[in-house]
Amino acid sequence: MEADFSFVGKVIWCVFIIIWGVIRWRPNVRARAHVIKATHRTMKDRVSLAVSFTGLGLLPGIWVFAGHPSQVDHEVGPLILAIGAVLLIASLIMFRLTHRALGRMWSNSLELRQEHELITTSVYSRLRHPMYTAFWLWAFAQPFVLGNWVAGLSGIFGFGALFFLRIGDEEAMMEREFGQTYRDYAKRTKRIFPGLY
Repeated sequence: MEADFSFVGKVIWCVFIIIWGVIRWRPNVRARAHVIKATHRTMKDRVSLAVSFTGLGLLPGIWVFAGHPSQVDHEVGPLILAIGAVLLIASLIMFRLTHRALGRMWSNSLELRQEHELITTSVYSRLRHPMYTAFWLWAFAQPFVLGNWVAGLSGIFGFGALFFLRIGDEEAMMEREFGQTYRDYAKRTKRIFPGLY
């Protein structure tokens, strides 16, 4: 009897989502306890968050739990699953390191906390946006673990929309808040991947 690698991929994705939720839950509770000094949540930001959620969560979830759209299912093998699993593990590690470094400064939107600090240590010593690195790893892992073209590729398009719509606004917000300190920090770091971007 052949192994059902498509089912294994679904299980891997579900386990990832559960661990991701556990990692995100505590920082989310802590962050809500701290006063927001400034918010830059525009309609563009809200829409980009919704599109990202659709690509990384909603469409894959519909396929995993309901099997739709089955017309674009494809086979996945053990090597492909292993690559996806490694990318998801790397994503979880980066999520954890990022949340640990940010502490109460974390927000899922364009917000600044009271007495906001510019974090430049830990994973932030080389990358300005390691949280986005974690999301890109997640997005690129989905096509490897989910045996469906829509569910698999939706994360790349969904998170890609959020990233490219938000990154400029986020960096402009940080530059307004921290001025030359942020500009100097930006000169010595990369946005997403060390040595690349």
